[in-house]
Amino acid sequence: MSHIPPTDLTCPAVATSRGGPALSRIVAGMWRMNEWHMTPQQRLGFVEQCLAMGVTSFDHADIYGGYGVEALFGEALALQPSLRARMQLVSKCGIKLVSPARPAHTIQHYDTSASHIIASAEHSLRQLRTDHLDLLLIHRPDPLMDFDEIAGAFERLRADGKVRHFGVSNFSRHQFECLHRRIPLATNQVEFSPLHVAPMFDETFDGLQDLGVAPMIWSALAGGRLFSRDDAGGARVRAAIQQVADALGRPFGSVVYAWIMQLPGRPLPLTGSGRIEAVAEAVQATQFSLSREQWFAILRAARGHEVA
Repeated sequence: MSHIPPTDLTCPAVATSRGGPALSRIVAGMWRMNEWHMTPQQRLGFVEQCLAMGVTSFDHADIYGGYGVEALFGEALALQPSLRARMQLVSKCGIKLVSPARPAHTIQHYDTSASHIIASAEHSLRQLRTDHLDLLLIHRPDPLMDFDEIAGAFERLRADGKVRHFGVSNFSRHQFECLHRRIPLATNQVEFSPLHVAPMFDETFDGLQDLGVAPMIWSALAGGRLFSRDDAGGARVRAAIQQVADALGRPFGSVVYAWIMQLPGRPLPLTGSGRIEAVAEAVQATQFSLSREQWFAILRAARGHEVA
């Protein structure tokens, strides 16, 4: 198989919210970049191939790769700094890992204090070798989070020109709305896939759609378990997806991404692969849709029962 994606693939962009950033509908997730074992030049090549397909948004977090992925990306970007103007960089903060890279951390915990948010964002800028983040997210809800303090930190980062837009990740509907009342949030990045459909039924997606805010989606392919989970439920979901893929003449992965993007809230799924072909399969999903019957066939398999 060629390592060059089809030239006719162009990923559209979508505004995540009123006044929010325009991101590519498919976002390249960088979580595992340290596991791709690429040279800086290969990393640059991967980024260039993403950009050529219109995948212009790259998702990071300070903790990815044991606090190392942002530096790997920044090292590649430094080989071609002009590419920064063609991309959107997303990062997250608020988790402190026990890691050799952070010897002062003695217990894994959350920190959404203003001082940590600001210090983390500034560190991400240095690692990514950029002067601003397009979007900064609070990585996980923190039992000790003070909504006013977080909003104040966000306002300061924006005033200083260091971060242009803000959001959250893994927040409940109520948590999102509490912070959104204090400062406009551009997105809530949540886990969603045919193996994890809770956000459709716990008000997460309904609440965001009501506010005109598009969610970002992590683990769209269930961390690869859609291809390998061998229990009855996994086999049932896989068979339903494959039946739709065969009927449409589309790749299995493309059908999953299309199923997700058919939700009316305009979700933006992340990829997680260093294979450009996998990113191309995700982009292909922006070019077709499922019939309502096909969509519900996958949902039925995911839930294990008919709609009532």
